[in-house]
Amino acid sequence: MTDKDIDKNTAMLVIDMQKESKYGIDGLQEALDATESLLDKCRSLSIPIIYTRHVGRADKLGLVSNDVLDSDGRPVFYRSDTPDFEVIDQVQPRLGDVVIDKYRWSGFYETPLDLLLRTEKIETLIVVGFVTDGCVLTTVFDAFARNYDVVLVKDACAATNSGAHKSAVLTMGNWVYGIEIIDSHELLKKLKGSPYASWKSTAPDLLAYSSDRLDECYASLSGESKKVATDGR
Repeated sequence: MTDKDIDKNTAMLVIDMQKESKYGIDGLQEALDATESLLDKCRSLSIPIIYTRHVGRADKLGLVSNDVLDSDGRPVFYRSDTPDFEVIDQVQPRLGDVVIDKYRWSGFYETPLDLLLRTEKIETLIVVGFVTDGCVLTTVFDAFARNYDVVLVKDACAATNSGAHKSAVLTMGNWVYGIEIIDSHELLKKLKGSPYASWKSTAPDLLAYSSDRLDECYASLSGESKKVATDGR
């Protein structure tokens, strides 16, 4: 993959890195640090940056069925009239970035995300964000259903606990054909055109894990056993 290919066909998708997340994400700061470094590099390469924000409207319009409400009948999470709805300061959008508000887990559901990507002829999505087993997982599956290639940056994603994060990453590895799973420091190498390590799906259901092998199977995604050539082959 060359810088020209990256500029023309790739976008970075930052999913729901909102201030609400500070209340219960395991590995929050590590994911933010990884994302910040990737944002800097992507911006230097003029890679488009797209953010999603999950919305819990204070007037309750558009809420999912059985959403969690407080004693006054207002949504508890991502409420639109609170600062917790906004993107975390460390990874704030900048002028020229796209911000898409959504009312369901997937960034594609009833939003203009697919239209914007196709208009810009985007083929590959670099995916980071929260939570791995919720909005990240559903967005990645919907991207796959629309024939986008997915690069999942696993240390720039996080969930409420490590088990949920790891099992979701492994599920995506099993069933999103062609997905590339990579750590942020390796993706930075890739974006610079240097040799890098990653794991890429070559067939479905390759990551046969059970509860007692979860950590072992997740560790196999590091790709340290082999380096990938600069062109990704």
